[in-house]
Amino acid sequence: MISPAPAAAGRRIRVMIVDDSAVVRGLIARVLHEDAEIELVASVDNGRTALASLERIPADVAILDIEMPEMDGLTAIPLLLRKQPGLRILMASTLTVRNAEIALKALALGAADYVPKPTAAREMLGATPFNQELLFKVRHLGGRPHSAAPHDAPPARHAARHAGSEIALRSLAPVPPQAIAFGSSTGGPQALFRVLRDAGPLRQPVFLTQHMPPTFTTLLAANIARDCAVAATEAVDGEIVTPGHVYVAPGNHHMVVTGAPPGPLSIGLNQEPPENFCRPAVDPMLRSLVAAYGPALLVVILTGMGHDGLEGCRAVAAAGGSVLAQDQASSVVWGMPGAVAQAGLCSAVLPIEQIGARVREIAGAKGPARRSIAANAR
Repeated sequence: MISPAPAAAGRRIRVMIVDDSAVVRGLIARVLHEDAEIELVASVDNGRTALASLERIPADVAILDIEMPEMDGLTAIPLLLRKQPGLRILMASTLTVRNAEIALKALALGAADYVPKPTAAREMLGATPFNQELLFKVRHLGGRPHSAAPHDAPPARHAARHAGSEIALRSLAPVPPQAIAFGSSTGGPQALFRVLRDAGPLRQPVFLTQHMPPTFTTLLAANIARDCAVAATEAVDGEIVTPGHVYVAPGNHHMVVTGAPPGPLSIGLNQEPPENFCRPAVDPMLRSLVAAYGPALLVVILTGMGHDGLEGCRAVAAAGGSVLAQDQASSVVWGMPGAVAQAGLCSAVLPIEQIGARVREIAGAKGPARRSIAANAR
């Protein structure tokens, strides 16, 4: 179970920087000092020193480099989380294929999110997209989501579940789904792997939008295919949609479908403006799927910050389709699933260990699942 965001109300978000470059540590520190609600409690040069620092001063968020001497980021993640359960780890490294592969491993080990570092120190100076994204993610991971979103956007709406509140649920669609869609962001890769493994092979086409930059989505699709034993690829513009295939929206492109059953459907990729500060975004994908499948659509919204997918799920509900959402306790950030849950758009709000079996049940999948339903029950 994922513990709630650690920062308590009434105090600042405590942040630790872990990077072997003194220059980079200094530049990131300058960015953090721009936000009065963030307190830099430690700035260290490797994972081993970070562990020693946590002994003295706890942190809410650790900004962790990948390659460092003595103890690198991958080695440090499980040790840091064991030392302080509930610590949010934000990986930061330059965007290369190798680093993207390592970052995906880091996310599987328990890192909460990733931010690509600029390739040159001068790019960190001033109000750059990196600075804005860094502050945005630190605030969300630290439990203070009401801040300006990246790229000078207005504040994003954030749904937070209040203790004891009840979520209004809708009935499932009376027709079986002909397509399944997933939307996710922060914490999404781990959640997706769990759900797709538990669901097993599905007969419907599966459309997946995870907020990630280009290189990452290519590797995400490959990892899903390998680890979940399903046919999964990064979507290609113009390709024909086939049953049982998982299509991953490429970084920096919105993914949509064109056509309608029983005729052939095809994938469309575009670089229209970001929606909800994201490209790819969940909402344009869902709008196109509603137009194609109507009520025969099942949507699953998993952990993620912000509210991307909310308006798309409104369209799904209006068309008579079904929406499932991950619950707060098992989400790294209950922004996206919380938004659709609190809007009364869901047929179920479930812990991550129950979602795959539920998808399998609704989808009418045949053959043995990779894990039994009983094994996933609490």
